Order: sequence, then structure tokens, then C-alpha cells
Amino acid sequence: MPRNKYPEETVQKILDAALKLFCEKGYEETTVLDIINHMGGMTRGAFYHHFKSKEEVLNALRDKFAKEATSFVKVMQRDDLNGLQKLRAAIMETNTEETDKRKFNLALMPLLESPAFLKMLIIDTNRDSLAPTCQIIIEEGIKDGSIQVEDAKLAAELLVYLINFWTIPSIFPTDEEETWKKLMMIKTILDSIGLPIFDEKYFREIEEKQQ
Repeated sequence: MPRNKYPEETVQKILDAALKLFCEKGYEETTVLDIINHMGGMTRGAFYHHFKSKEEVLNALRDKFAKEATSFVKVMQRDDLNGLQKLRAAIMETNTEETDKRKFNLALMPLLESPAFLKMLIIDTNRDSLAPTCQIIIEEGIKDGSIQVEDAKLAAELLVYLINFWTIPSIFPTDEEETWKKLMMIKTILDSIGLPIFDEKYFREIEEKQQ
């Protein structure tokens, strides 16, 4: 097959094939050869021209999702919500949406047992993207009076840790009853620092989504 004249199209085909396989088979069970075989007839050379390994493909997918408009980035653009309402809307959408990003993250759950992968997730995905985004929204809430916290940066980091890691079953095993206790404890913690994100409406909506 002739070499693709448009490198960005080749990269996108590789990412599309890898994402599909990571979601269907899981990251660990997917090989570079699997990805090549799902690239629509493109050659092994085309893959290795852009990526040295599936680890590099994983990093490219992570970067792609980080740059795309997430629920947090989307709510930042709304002028009909105050800071607290934006955080509530973003968290609700994140917990209930069924996007490629969510499916991708679920497929990679087994990797959370790897210290190296967990470190990458914390540093690259949360510290360098999600936490700073939350900080911006919290600072906006402080200005409009809907949020009362003493330190927006520390509050953002705590929020990200509680909702992104403490609630992951593969890290902290839990049953349904304990999960709800954990959510109530998170509510108590956040309320105590002036970040009352979780209200009764939030818990009702979560219950409705699960039914």
C-alpha cells in the first residue's frame, strides 16, 4: 500500500485502532501487531514511523484526551453558572457520561496496580491538567462568592484525589454500602473546607442514573 501522504491521518488511524483494542481486549492483552492488523491495511512500517511501542500509543491517547474539551473545560465556558454550580455540573457529567474517554479509562483499570502507571496518571493526567482546571473554577467561585475556601490550589488537589482515586475500587476495594458511606464522608470533608459540591440533588441524580 502506498505511504500515506498525510501523517496526521496515519496517526489518527493508529490511535483509533489502539483505542478500540484497548477498550475491547484491555491494554495488557493488546499487542503492537494487533494494532497494525486493525489499521485498515496500513503497514508495520507506518506504525513504527510514528510510534516505537504501544506505550507511546498509550501516551498519545492520554495526551489527546487531555487536550480535548472535557466536562470541566466545557463548563468553564458557561456564563449562566457560578463557580460552585460549574463544579457540580462537571462532576455529575464526568460520573455519568459514556464517552470514549470513560471507556478508555475503564479498559486501563487493571494497570492501576502498576506503581509506574499510577504515578503517570497522577502526575500527567491529574496534577498537570485536572487539578489546575479545578483550581481555576474554584478561584472563580471564590470571586463570585459561591465558594469559600482559604486555598484554591490545595482545595483543587484534595478534590481531585478524593473523586479520582479514593473512589476507585481497584485501589480501595469497597462494596455498594461502603461506597455510599465514602461519598458521604467526602461530602463532609469538602463541606468543612468551604467546598459544598455534593448536595441532596446530586445524590438523587446519581441514584436515578443507576436505576
